[in-house]
Amino acid sequence: MSVDTAARLNELGRQPRAARRFFDRYQDRIVFGTDATPHGDKFPQQVFGDVLYQIYFRFLETDDEYFDYAPAPVPPQGRWRISGIDLSDNILRKVYQQNAARLLQVSV
Repeated sequence: MSVDTAARLNELGRQPRAARRFFDRYQDRIVFGTDATPHGDKFPQQVFGDVLYQIYFRFLETDDEYFDYAPAPVPPQGRWRISGIDLSDNILRKVYQQNAARLLQVSV
């Protein structure tokens, strides 16, 4: 089984140490994903663009603390903040590219 990161930062970022252990343990089964749409104006947390990606990258690549998990004035799933999990470059390569390439059977 494989999973993606779509719409899960709000939960994973509340428990960053446990999330990091999960990514470490299942690094070969996790792929990057979002629930974003190109025309998500009705739902600002789903607007496909740089701000949304910056939040995902900040969560996965840094150990920053206490930042918004969605680019919306009112967070869609709760008024809390998240922390980053600072994944290693090796795990990031898998999550961003290698796992999806393997699942889709394409070469990168």
